[in-house]
Amino acid sequence: MELDQVTAFLEVARQQSFSRAAEKLYRTQPAISAQIRSLEQEFGQKLFDRLGRRIFLTPSGEVLFEYGERLLALHRETLQRVREAHGAVAGKLIVGANEATCLYVLPQVFAEFKRKFPQVGISIYRSFSHKILQKMAESEVDVGIVTLPVSQNNLKVVPIFEDELYVVVPAGHPMAKRPAVKIEDLAKEPLIFPKGGHTRELLERLFRKYRNQMQISMELASVESIKKFVGAGLGVSLLSRSYAAMESKSGVLKLIPIQGMKLVRRLGLVYRTDRHLTRAAQAFTEVLTASHGKPS
Repeated sequence: MELDQVTAFLEVARQQSFSRAAEKLYRTQPAISAQIRSLEQEFGQKLFDRLGRRIFLTPSGEVLFEYGERLLALHRETLQRVREAHGAVAGKLIVGANEATCLYVLPQVFAEFKRKFPQVGISIYRSFSHKILQKMAESEVDVGIVTLPVSQNNLKVVPIFEDELYVVVPAGHPMAKRPAVKIEDLAKEPLIFPKGGHTRELLERLFRKYRNQMQISMELASVESIKKFVGAGLGVSLLSRSYAAMESKSGVLKLIPIQGMKLVRRLGLVYRTDRHLTRAAQAFTEVLTASHGKPS
C-alpha cells in the first residue's frame, strides 16, 4: 500500500465519484481506478459498492478510510517534525478562513508572521466556517479562523476578534441621515444579502418576522460585491463595521446602527487538541493572538 494510493482512495470516498476525484487530484480516471483496484487486490476486499451512478464505502472501505486519514496526517506530521528538528521554523502552514476574514482581519497578521518566519509557506483554504471545521477534522487544515460559537470537544478555541453589524446604505440614501434604523423600516427596502454563511443565517433570523413584506433584491457571494452594489444604489445591506470602514471614511457608504439591538460577529482561532501542532502553526497562533486580529 502506497501513500499515493491512499490519497486516491480517500478522495474517491469523499467525492463519491471516480471522475470527480480524478479532477480534484489532476489525474486521469483510469489511473484512479487502477489505484483502487490495486488496493482491493492487496487487501482481498471490495472497498466500494455502487448504487446507480454513486459509489459508497463497504465496511472494509470504512475501516480503510478511518486509518487512511490517520496515516496521511501522521505522514504530514512526520515530515514537518523532521524539518523542524533541523532548527528554524519552516515548512507549510495551511490556514482556513473565509474571504472577508482574509481581506479585512488577516493581512497585517500574515505580514507580521512572514516577517518573523520567512521560511514558512502559507496556504489559505478559503471557505465558510463549517467547511473549514470539516477540513480540520480531515487533517487538511492546521488552524482555522471561524465564526463563533464552536462546540467540538477536540478543538481549542481562542476568541480573537469581534465586530458589530451595521446597516450599510449609499451616502445619498434617505436613511443616511438617521442616527439609527428600525428593522421594520429596513424590511421595506430592497435588500442585498450574502448568499450563505453565518451572516446570512443571522439575517434570516433577524428578518423572520417580516418575511412576507421583505424584498431580497440581490444575493451576492462576496463582501466586495455587496459594497459595490449598495454604493451603486441597488439596495441596502448589513455588514460588519470593519468590512466597510474604508468606504465609510471616504463617504461612499454610510454605516448606521440598528435601533434597539446590537448584532455582534465573533471570530475565533481554532486548532485540534488531539494532534500535534507544528511549530509553524504554534508560531502563527502566537502572532495572531498577540495582534488580537485587528483589521488592516
